[in-house]
Amino acid sequence: MLTINGRIRVRRTRWHCPEEGACTLTDRYLDEAESTVSQGARELICRLNQSSASFRKTSDNLKRAAQIESNAETIRQLVETEGKEVLRAFSQEAIQPDWKARECRVESGKTRVYVSCDGVKVPLVTDDEKKTRRKKVREKRRRKGRKCKPLPRAKQGSDNAWKEFRLVAHYDETQSHCHVSVTRGNHEAAGRLMARDAKAVHLQEADERIANVDGAPWIRSQLELHGTVEHIGLDFYHLSEYVHAARRDTFGEDDADGSDWADEMMHKLKHEGYSAAWQMAINLRQSASGSGLATVDRLLGYMSERREMIRYPEFIARGWQIGSGPIEAQCKTTTSRVKGSGKRWDGPNAEAVMALSCLENSRLWQNYWLSADPAAN
Repeated sequence: MLTINGRIRVRRTRWHCPEEGACTLTDRYLDEAESTVSQGARELICRLNQSSASFRKTSDNLKRAAQIESNAETIRQLVETEGKEVLRAFSQEAIQPDWKARECRVESGKTRVYVSCDGVKVPLVTDDEKKTRRKKVREKRRRKGRKCKPLPRAKQGSDNAWKEFRLVAHYDETQSHCHVSVTRGNHEAAGRLMARDAKAVHLQEADERIANVDGAPWIRSQLELHGTVEHIGLDFYHLSEYVHAARRDTFGEDDADGSDWADEMMHKLKHEGYSAAWQMAINLRQSASGSGLATVDRLLGYMSERREMIRYPEFIARGWQIGSGPIEAQCKTTTSRVKGSGKRWDGPNAEAVMALSCLENSRLWQNYWLSADPAAN
């Protein structure tokens, strides 16, 4: 077996008559099969790429692991194409989560599913960078002094070097069941993902449907719009950041009284609720000045706008989580392949690579590749 640029070719003996020639249907079908990368090779390439820092590194690992030679550009095209197929399969409901809400039981005997959503920044190629690259290619061609094939039609780049992508996650108490989706669309696209994935896991069948999210208004509005959850809570860590910012600007970084105030403030939020913590912040405002006063006002504004989401005593009494750690972890793992020094992407390609990470994090990797293998159907 020979492998050239990722394409698997098999040496076969072909029989024919010198006078009449030959036409064998089997040879024709085999030729078509050999002109593409096999399903097994595609899966291996995508799997190796998940933990690689670059497509060049994936190429090196592929050669070492499976003696398949393929250049970095071929691998890039293959991985991005496969990621787009994953996105298409999810959008058309061709592949479904392998768990349902009715399976997510807790010690009380009830079923419980959490929903979370967050935005994450992804590095993209700007339109100016694309124009600069194209100009350099043209100059290089002119220096060669020979006729070259016309450049492909220019694609428009991003208007910003960083764009917010959005992740949606459904998971149970222990995260033994988890389903993650990504979109490069706006908040409305994220809302549609919430509704689609809620339907896929039969979320309405859960006895308890809880959202733990940060304070972004668009997340709350989409959750309320689609009505997939009954209870929305504000992530405890995000609120603590505002509390500690007020502590630092009012008391100083290492002030013991400031640390005691922050500890008591967080204790009241967790165990006594909004009103007791609000009064503490009001009392601090009366003695604050300058930058400290401005920061305390930001804390009060943040709390006031999210009053209905600050329900920590109730959540704790019911045994519900008060943090959005699972979605924060997903933001890190799904972007690990697209972030890094010098990395820049076209939006659709970044979304495709992140979709493969979502597939893996949703524990649907094997399901997808089995469905993609005609022999398994």
